Amino acid sequence: MLRVNDEVAIDESELDFEFARSSGPGGQNVNKVETKVTLRFDLAGARSLTADQKEQIAARLATRITKEGVLRVTSQRHRSREANRHAAIARFVELVDDALAVRAERRPTRAGRAAERRRVEHKRRRSQKKALRRSPAADD
Repeated sequence: MLRVNDEVAIDESELDFEFARSSGPGGQNVNKVETKVTLRFDLAGARSLTADQKEQIAARLATRITKEGVLRVTSQRHRSREANRHAAIARFVELVDDALAVRAERRPTRAGRAAERRRVEHKRRRSQKKALRRSPAADD
């Protein structure tokens, strides 16, 4: 089981890995070994998550999820397949944990009196500056 946070753990059998040739560092290795790792997680078919959790992840990670409902995370930073695999898993856990985090509701606030005064003073000064640029004939 892959621990995301205190409440959520995802079965590692639900993760699918694809390997490809990496464009990153590696010298001659780049041309021979498939070190790039793409982690695929079928969000729609996940048994480890509740329907609410799936909806929340889908909403927050919409740009990373395919039309088929698959969340994809790629890593090609390291030279070895295993290091990229661990990096992809770590990034996946981080993304899911962040997506499931409860956000505090924003409480609307008003600008303070001093800020309002500064804004109005700035407007008045700018108005005067522009008024001085006008030709005297424009005032008639």
